[in-house]
Amino acid sequence: MMSSFTGHSQNETTPSSNPHYWQQHVDYTMAIDMDVKTYKYSGTQKLVYTNNSPDVLNKVFYHLYPNAFQPDSEMDARLKSIPDPDGRMVNNLGTKADPIYESRISKLGPDEIGYIKVASLLQDGKPVTHETQGTILMVTLNTPIQPGEKTTFDMVFDAQVPLQIRRAGRNSKEGVALSMAQWYPKLAEYDDEGWHADPYIAREFYGVWGDFDVKITIDKNYIIGGTGYLQNPNEIGHGYETEKVKKQKGKTLTWHFKAPNVHDFTWAADPDYIHDTLQMENGPTLHFLYKSTMPAENLENWKKLQPITEQLMQYFNTHIGEYPYDQYSVIQGGDGGMEYGMSTLIVGEGSLNGLISVTAHELAHSWFQFVLASNESKHSWMDEGFTSYIQDRALDAISGTNSDNPFAGSYRSYIALAKSDREQPQTTHSDRYNYNRAYSISAYSKGTLFLSQLGYIIGEDNLDKTIKRYYKEWAFKHPKPMDVIRVAEKVSGLELDWYLMDWTQTTNTIDYAIKSVDSEGDKTTVTLERIGLMPMPLDLEVTYADGTKAHYNIPLRMMRGAKPVEDTTTVLKNWAWAHPNYTFEIEKPKSAITSITIDPRGYMADINRENNVMTVN
Repeated sequence: MMSSFTGHSQNETTPSSNPHYWQQHVDYTMAIDMDVKTYKYSGTQKLVYTNNSPDVLNKVFYHLYPNAFQPDSEMDARLKSIPDPDGRMVNNLGTKADPIYESRISKLGPDEIGYIKVASLLQDGKPVTHETQGTILMVTLNTPIQPGEKTTFDMVFDAQVPLQIRRAGRNSKEGVALSMAQWYPKLAEYDDEGWHADPYIAREFYGVWGDFDVKITIDKNYIIGGTGYLQNPNEIGHGYETEKVKKQKGKTLTWHFKAPNVHDFTWAADPDYIHDTLQMENGPTLHFLYKSTMPAENLENWKKLQPITEQLMQYFNTHIGEYPYDQYSVIQGGDGGMEYGMSTLIVGEGSLNGLISVTAHELAHSWFQFVLASNESKHSWMDEGFTSYIQDRALDAISGTNSDNPFAGSYRSYIALAKSDREQPQTTHSDRYNYNRAYSISAYSKGTLFLSQLGYIIGEDNLDKTIKRYYKEWAFKHPKPMDVIRVAEKVSGLELDWYLMDWTQTTNTIDYAIKSVDSEGDKTTVTLERIGLMPMPLDLEVTYADGTKAHYNIPLRMMRGAKPVEDTTTVLKNWAWAHPNYTFEIEKPKSAITSITIDPRGYMADINRENNVMTVN
């Protein structure tokens, strides 16, 4: 299946918004020895970095994510200062009504913290100056990297796995031994906006595309699942073997993985994992790793999850584009659900519906983030929102619910935030939200609405085409918000920069109302009013006394066109945004009209739907 995309070079131009697009490339070769008793590991890393940028690089930066799990780290400080900290990361010393939060990180002892300590670092065989600043390693190069050149970094490091607090760690609440996410020194991304050496405070990630070659030496009783393809399955066994396993001497096994064309590498390990596989027809192998020590009901849920995961994979393949790798692993671990390359870590002891929902979400991230690798820190809505959108559609279809609006919950959440005093623009860096709740609604709910409402604006068929074209054009690259909207413009033929600006760069709200309905003989004049600042085209439904209905579409003038509509829908003159009022005529008397409704399907995120309906008679 990898053949679908192996033709893409790492410096390939794209037919979308930027014909001069470029991106960096890095190849990792790593070997680590994990001590399962002390949770310490030592590692070596050879990193070959290709500078595809037009710039000369005098410095590079690495992420040292485990350093966040230390008292007085920036992550610890933020937990202490934000009004609504992540409940998984704090202890509540008060009550639910009157909480007193205590950072769990602040209580970690020396043998419980996380760290990566760099013992040595060479550039092309020569030592380089480096300084650790929290979760960032700043490296001053001896020899600048010229455009188009490669350089090789060799690092030796020592590390410790922290207690499970967020995403990565050891000994989770469900007893998973090792959830190894963000576990290695990871080169920061450099793009046309410069370096993205963001400290690890709360949110998610942005990485450089490349190939990984990883060897993990660990106690032979431990079973590993994660990113990449196991190169020595018949030495390892544990459900990976293709023939009789060759028994290895000693107390450890060395697992050898390769992962081509990814931007991260994650694994989890536990001695009690059950390892099931499901081979999809004309698709990847699905791996499921979950603890045998769970109650029988939970074990049964993991069995039921497996064919549903296949259905989800098929849905995403059909509605986004083909999953490009040969395997995907669903692994019990971590502290909720978190997406990674070719895999996810999820908690395992919830209900079946909970397992299905979180798996649907994390699996969908394999398209929106792990193939379309947007910058999660700057544009969280591009991965969380788009993922939530396609998750809602998939679950609605697979369950057979076929609801009129599978995104209704996201509309309710967004409107509640928009009416509060806590909303911040989606351009806010993910770590800079005043409230975690505001971040979540902005990224997930408002991000979902970006697509669902885009379908309202340009038409559902055009939205479907946009999603597929976006995936095709931007697979294995780093798309930005403008890249999405430019694809939508090319598909629909409409001007949409206003939508990107108002929805993502401001907190302007949508509020349209039916102002008046007046009779003029055998005709009726309807006056509409724009109350909110954000412009939108409008769909209207008129219900008559005889039970029939008429549908109208009012294009927004700045769109320079209208979406495709049914033959039974009347397209009226366009509405110029600066005019707060708009009138049109219905060729029937007022007495023949029962009601008029703006946006009858509820796909426009109007913050006051009460004034969207007027009962006439």
